[in-house]
Amino acid sequence: MTLPPGIRLLPQTYRPLFAHRDFRRLLPALAASDLGDGMSMVTVAWLAVQIAPPDQSGPVVGAAIAAYALPGAAGSLLFGRWLRRLPSRRLLAADSLVRALLLGCVPVAWATGVLHPILYVVLLAGSSMLHAWGSAGKYALLARMLPPEQRLAANTLVSSSSSASVVVGPAFAGFLATVVSPAWIVGLDAVSFAILAAQVGGMGSTAEGAAAAEPIGTCRSEACLHVLRRQPELLGVLALTWFFNFSYGPVEVALPLHVTGDLHSGASLLGLYWTLFGVGAVLGALTVGTLRRLPLWPVTLGIVAGWGLALVPFGLRVPTSVSVTCFAVGGVIYGPFTALSFTLFQDGTPAAWLTTVLAARSAALLTAAPTGTALGGPLTAAIGPRQVLAASGIATITLALVAAAIRARGKSPALARPVARATRDAGSRSGG
Repeated sequence: MTLPPGIRLLPQTYRPLFAHRDFRRLLPALAASDLGDGMSMVTVAWLAVQIAPPDQSGPVVGAAIAAYALPGAAGSLLFGRWLRRLPSRRLLAADSLVRALLLGCVPVAWATGVLHPILYVVLLAGSSMLHAWGSAGKYALLARMLPPEQRLAANTLVSSSSSASVVVGPAFAGFLATVVSPAWIVGLDAVSFAILAAQVGGMGSTAEGAAAAEPIGTCRSEACLHVLRRQPELLGVLALTWFFNFSYGPVEVALPLHVTGDLHSGASLLGLYWTLFGVGAVLGALTVGTLRRLPLWPVTLGIVAGWGLALVPFGLRVPTSVSVTCFAVGGVIYGPFTALSFTLFQDGTPAAWLTTVLAARSAALLTAAPTGTALGGPLTAAIGPRQVLAASGIATITLALVAAAIRARGKSPALARPVARATRDAGSRSGG
């Protein structure tokens, strides 16, 4: 196949991906939904601030942000009996359609004057109910669509799309919020998921390749746990990531309140923070190929500690330019983590169990950041947003130090293997 000139400018690692027709069609649709989510990083919290009763903005913002993700963990358990048997593309399409319908109700409720904070939280919670299965379906679909040697590159592009949405989405939302109500911007998020649902629904069963004939997702919870127990690399990364995301959760509440309360600014500055974070994350994610030559555990601990260090200056009352720069550097540090983590799970899990194992992974992690976010509301009201940001950084650094101490005592020796070797060994065990 002759690739377009623009594709030929890409690094050699990424060019073969665009020889796959279904991947070429899927990536723009994923990018559209990522853009919608990027805008929601500003608008979900901003709309909550606008509709909250006086002196209740902290709890309402925390509840709204948590509702946008946390119910996905419950959905992974409530609907697992039925959804684990569905092909991965149908899981992704179903999640996208539910999000499109319920998020689309937000601007309708606002326009008719009935958008009470409780209704807002309920709609956000319903929209995220299938999120764990949708995320599992997305990465399981990539694993079945592409050969194993192309998975890391595909995951990098997909995670970079998500990071890039943090560049464009918040800035775009910050601009639009000065012109229209954030409720209408939530409506644009709904449109983006409708685009993804339509694209995935029209791909056909051939998108899942030969592996679609296997008994996808038929394993029970006990079998999935057995798969994870056999691979301490995955369990270690999963445990560290859970606490990492939990420590990050309060940032999503504290940052918008820091902008409005401490800095006396508006949505444009909040968008700038997230935009520069996204720029850094894209740059970091696109270097993920070089990380395959580094040991997994030290790299993971470095990411955790580095993000914590990036937050500490918020508590030192540094100038806004310094805190913005630190937030951007934090994005560079965190950027490679998502692609690397998903690649290890794809290569280390038997194909027939991949969807359910990824759903269990997503469900476990979905409880982390939203739980921290829900805690962030009361904490911010009690000690202030600046102090919460710094405390989140200190807690994250402490997590890295504790994990490093455990490793130094020899309790997790298997996690010191290089990423490439761990991936190769896991692939050989699963036949991939």
